[in-house]
Amino acid sequence: MRVISGKYKGRKLIAPKGESTRPTLDRTKETLFNMLAFDIPQSNCLDLFAGSGQIGIECLSRGASSCVFCDTSADAISVIKQNLSALGISGQQVLKLNYKTALASFSPSQFDLIYLDPPYEANFYVEALDLIDKQQLLSQDGQVVCECNQLFEIPVQFQVVKERKIGTVQFVFLKRKQQ
Repeated sequence: MRVISGKYKGRKLIAPKGESTRPTLDRTKETLFNMLAFDIPQSNCLDLFAGSGQIGIECLSRGASSCVFCDTSADAISVIKQNLSALGISGQQVLKLNYKTALASFSPSQFDLIYLDPPYEANFYVEALDLIDKQQLLSQDGQVVCECNQLFEIPVQFQVVKERKIGTVQFVFLKRKQQ
């Protein structure tokens, strides 16, 4: 696992041991970030269900202003901190919280990009999206990117702006519907 592009290009990252996390493959991550290329610079990001933190770190490498990393696993939090430290990245929030508590703690319009990659079988997508909408966490042009293995019912407050399937992984890009 490595950083694909930007300031930290080519640098290796570690992942939590065991099978509790599912790191996004480099090829898949490269496709994702090609689709996000113009949305990353100067953005404020949230890597929810962060695992190793590789998605948020890739955002920072490509010019994001900030990234909040959130996971419930102590091992994942330790790995995220190790990865950030190894790259010399400081000043980013790393939170050991469940997604409900984390989403309730953020300020309105705080994020330009929220990346959701929960355990596929947990099916947290709809509830997380409902909380994101309720808390109004997205900036005016903000988007949520969901990594999933099958499409789920999109809450009515959101509209799909892009979709891409790569092998068994699907990316769904969502924006809030304009009121």
